[in-house]
Amino acid sequence: MEAARQYNIHEAKTHFSRILQQVETGEEVVISRAGQPIAKVVPLRAKVQRPGRGSLRGQIHIPEDFDELPDDIAEAFGMRG
Repeated sequence: MEAARQYNIHEAKTHFSRILQQVETGEEVVISRAGQPIAKVVPLRAKVQRPGRGSLRGQIHIPEDFDELPDDIAEAFGMRG
């Protein structure tokens, strides 16, 4: 993996727009003070596009007895019988 590009604070302030363009393309940029790294600017992960609330309405059916235990499992745990 390629090393992150490094800028001192003055360069970062002067070239902030350029740094953001680099980050948008996937690069990581390190900001340094007196040669010591103090911050890293990294791209944000893209948000997952999800449909709005209720978008599955009418597409999912939950049976009335979905939460009832089968007899053999209930008996194994001493819950029936």
